[in-house]
Amino acid sequence: MTVPHPPVPATVAASADQLEHRAGFDPTFLGVDVPMPGLAAEVPTVLLPYLHYSVLFRPDRRLAALTALSLDGAHLVPLARSDSWQLDPRLAAELQAGPAIYANNILDRGHLVMRASSTWGETAEEAHRAEIDTFYFTNAAPQAALFNQGRELWLGLEEYLQEHAATFDRKLVVLAGPVLDQADPPYRGIQIPLRFWKVVAFIQDGGLAATGYVLDQSPLIDDRLETLLAEAAAAGAVPPLGPFRTFQVPIAHIAELTGVRLGQLAAVDRLPVAPSVDKGVGAWRELHALDDVQFAA
Repeated sequence: MTVPHPPVPATVAASADQLEHRAGFDPTFLGVDVPMPGLAAEVPTVLLPYLHYSVLFRPDRRLAALTALSLDGAHLVPLARSDSWQLDPRLAAELQAGPAIYANNILDRGHLVMRASSTWGETAEEAHRAEIDTFYFTNAAPQAALFNQGRELWLGLEEYLQEHAATFDRKLVVLAGPVLDQADPPYRGIQIPLRFWKVVAFIQDGGLAATGYVLDQSPLIDDRLETLLAEAAAAGAVPPLGPFRTFQVPIAHIAELTGVRLGQLAAVDRLPVAPSVDKGVGAWRELHALDDVQFAA
């Protein structure tokens, strides 16, 4: 059991210069080179390093295309939530989905890099700085403010994988982001993603392994979804969002869904796609408990 470190005095948000000198995601973290993925499409992006993670940001969507985190489970430090969201000073405010998106509605600022997964370090000061670094709007995307089993599974995945991957040092590489679909519903100058994805890489049985997941917050009434979204957009209301559903998904499907280059990790996926299986949601495994996660290829 991890013993909490003594509390660390509050630290103000970093300056643009301080952030620019952050190391960011470490591609060599697992002892096997796992580069930060790029995008298949030629769209403008900005690479933003933070402590322990990096964001590949899409200014055209005002959201991250993907995040990449180095997670050292052996050095995690339990810390109180700082909860002070900031705009990244390296980007113009109008390029970020900032406070106005979340004001006076039911939307949460959903962490892409989970704060509890980033709060590790050799010292309490390092862990504290890492926790604060997760509270930039570049690391957030709108999610329904509804905690249910699906979302609880999503929040618990990284801790679960950390405990169950056959690795001695409990290290993970966690890639995550929103599914930025052209059909995402408009709201207050952005489009709200209805799905989120996560790919976790680790060392298992002496080699690189990975698993992929999708969190779906789209309404279950799919036949009426287009009408509901249009009505919400016309009224300037929050688009309808459904109960959270969490799926284990072939990484190759996530690559197709997101346009993120994930070929290296798709090749070591613990949930491979059979050639005869349709590449739709029929190949996805809905998770009802963390024990439903499949590790055996």
